[in-house]
Amino acid sequence: MNSPASHSLHVLPEIPKSASTPSARSDNLKLLLVDPDPRASAQLEQLCRELLGDRLAQLATADSVEAAAARVATTTFDVVLLDPQSWGTDELQRFRALGALPTIIVSAHTELAMAAFEWGVLDFVPKPVHRARLAQALHRAGPQPSPTDTAERYLAARRAGRIDFIALDDLLYVEGDDKYSKLVYTNGRRNFHDKALGRLEAALPHSFVRIHKSYLVRFNMVSRLLVLKGSRYFAELRNGLRLPVGRSRYRSVKSRLLWPPAPHG
Repeated sequence: MNSPASHSLHVLPEIPKSASTPSARSDNLKLLLVDPDPRASAQLEQLCRELLGDRLAQLATADSVEAAAARVATTTFDVVLLDPQSWGTDELQRFRALGALPTIIVSAHTELAMAAFEWGVLDFVPKPVHRARLAQALHRAGPQPSPTDTAERYLAARRAGRIDFIALDDLLYVEGDDKYSKLVYTNGRRNFHDKALGRLEAALPHSFVRIHKSYLVRFNMVSRLLVLKGSRYFAELRNGLRLPVGRSRYRSVKSRLLWPPAPHG
């Protein structure tokens, strides 16, 4: 996108990046395995015990949403390994209602896991489970940044014959493209996503802000707000790129720049 002429009437100052707060969580993990297949659950348990060794503080199993709820009621787990092989949307929603459980999907049925991607997972491990792939996922489930840090959060995107996980820290902004969306990364790379902009807005965390009917931006990459002749508004990003700001959204964008929302937690 070409930059407009710089007849600026009002410029908001650059907002410094905020430092993330390290998590105080122990390196030892408490795992919950949720799998209706007892044989698969036993195999997964054995692999987890072998891979984690002394890092495994506790491991529990469940074969249904109800059994998982009973476990969660008495123990705070660091991560849940879930195979929703026979679950529908109702079961996934009931599982989600148990709380913000960091979850790794472990399944041969990616189409059944897609509903879970809308509310976020740490990783997806396909079955049959390969030791190295599970080790990678468990490593990712180790000590994490604070909830306000998006470095270890991902957006799932369906590609031809596969599902890609996009680190949100690599995503700069999203541009609406009819029924689809265009993902623009911090390195300049671009990809299409199979969901419309409104659906992605609902799926992404609040760190992504709708500044225009056609643009959703990672807001900590906005350095200043420009007001140009003809009541035209632009958000200037840290890389110098300018994106249009809708007239109806200008006040809320300005307010967020001047008074950033307090971090949750």
